[in-house]
Amino acid sequence: MQRNVTNVSGNIVDVANAEIYPGTIKISNGRIIEIIRNRKTSDIYITPGFVDSHIHIESSMLTPSEFARAAVVHGTIAVVSDPHEIANVMGIEGVKYMIEDGKASPMKFYFSAPSCVPATPFEISGAILDNKKVEELLKLDEIKYLGEVMNFPGVLHDDPDIMGKIRCAKKYGKLIDGHAPGLRGADLKKYANSGISTNHECLTRDEALEDLQAGIRVQIRKGSASDIFESCLSIIEKHYNFLMFCSDDKHPDDLVRGYLNEMAKESINHGIDIIKVFKVASANPILHYGLDVGMLRVGDYADFLEIDNLKNFNILKTYINGEIVACNQNPLIRRRQSVIINNFKAGKKNVADFAFPCTTDTINVIVAIDGQLITDRLAVKPKAKNGNAVSDVERDILKITVVNRYMDTRPAVGFINNFGLKEGAIASSVAHDSHNIIAVGVNDEELCRAINRIIEKQGGVCAVSGNKKIILPLPIAGIMSNEDYLIVGRKYTKINEMAKSMGSTLRSPFMTLSFMSLPVIPKLKITDRGLFDVEKFEYLNGSL
Repeated sequence: MQRNVTNVSGNIVDVANAEIYPGTIKISNGRIIEIIRNRKTSDIYITPGFVDSHIHIESSMLTPSEFARAAVVHGTIAVVSDPHEIANVMGIEGVKYMIEDGKASPMKFYFSAPSCVPATPFEISGAILDNKKVEELLKLDEIKYLGEVMNFPGVLHDDPDIMGKIRCAKKYGKLIDGHAPGLRGADLKKYANSGISTNHECLTRDEALEDLQAGIRVQIRKGSASDIFESCLSIIEKHYNFLMFCSDDKHPDDLVRGYLNEMAKESINHGIDIIKVFKVASANPILHYGLDVGMLRVGDYADFLEIDNLKNFNILKTYINGEIVACNQNPLIRRRQSVIINNFKAGKKNVADFAFPCTTDTINVIVAIDGQLITDRLAVKPKAKNGNAVSDVERDILKITVVNRYMDTRPAVGFINNFGLKEGAIASSVAHDSHNIIAVGVNDEELCRAINRIIEKQGGVCAVSGNKKIILPLPIAGIMSNEDYLIVGRKYTKINEMAKSMGSTLRSPFMTLSFMSLPVIPKLKITDRGLFDVEKFEYLNGSL
């Protein structure tokens, strides 16, 4: 990386003072020591760097140090990251893995103590972070906050476990992140009054406005699986002081194409004032979480971007602590050899393991919704064969299964609509939040083939159909790759394209699949223990 950068000139986008002026930034020892106003305007603009206010880095299928190489190209200099994906697999060891790997990169990572590992007591994960372990993490200087409190029913009903974690965060002066899709009225007020400071799960513009009224800062999300950006654009103009941008989950192919820079560019081209955009995209998360990230002020770390203009928004250079870490769409951060850690004990499965005996006239069916984490539900008459309910390709009612990867147990089996597969099966060990193996297929044979391929590789995403099979191995905790981000992005694109060639009409089949096992987002999901009614918070009849 290039060092000893001392002077950078351009049109400075000064968010703190809400003005844009030509100037020169003087840098020494990684900090801005002086800002001089110039008379002539420049051909380039100097802006703050982007800060993702809520992301699970593991969803990029990259380690933090490799994620950084992809992110800085798009102008992101810092992320507020909840490592609860790897914590569900590896516990505290996984959280510390993320912290240490992140330290190898100049990018600025700020991690949480995950609050819900597992997300609910209704699934089996690889680890449990109880109050004692959460407190152990909250004591660490590297831990900035308590991770998203997904167990909002626990908050509403004063569950001693989750309330104990909230009290512990307050004890150590750490912020508390939220997660409350669809929460409104008195329940929302109680949730906010417990100390929750943010929410990235607003489903509508009106819901976001109600969150703001309750005193919760809204993180406007544009991720690979869920996107509320368009619906919330209109509230930025008036409420910019209380909003932040986030991605939540960003798959590798999307990360290669763009990141928070896309949200900023779209906002500016929508007519929103650039100062307000950078308040949301940079200053607000820095101020809310108290991050050691520069905002183009004297004394700040020299963290900023050079861009060509305020319309095309092409990022020419990215600076962190005065060093150029990306230039002309190329990262200048050296690749790091990743350490492999994992927790994978499942043995190979047999086709007969996925049988679903017909015992009722109707079956409950999950309805996947493209671009959303929530699902709907159906009750339909099953297609039967030899006394078993089987996939019905004509009605797009396919078999879905979750296989526990931490022990050898019987797979949970159900049915799902709207995946659209006409052939084969897709499977993944990225299955929020416990990261067991999840798969959808047109028959039991293809399901079994896909799942056994994942087990053989000790983690990954794969697609199989007849003689065709593709897998992206994920050897790090079964959820992250140890390869270069461009290679991971290309492989993921290829496997996604295969899933679509097999008939899936979903924008991101594997991302949608990964959330079908998350029992904290309505309405109907499936875990390793069976079909789960999120609205009633209970298993349906016939679960394991």
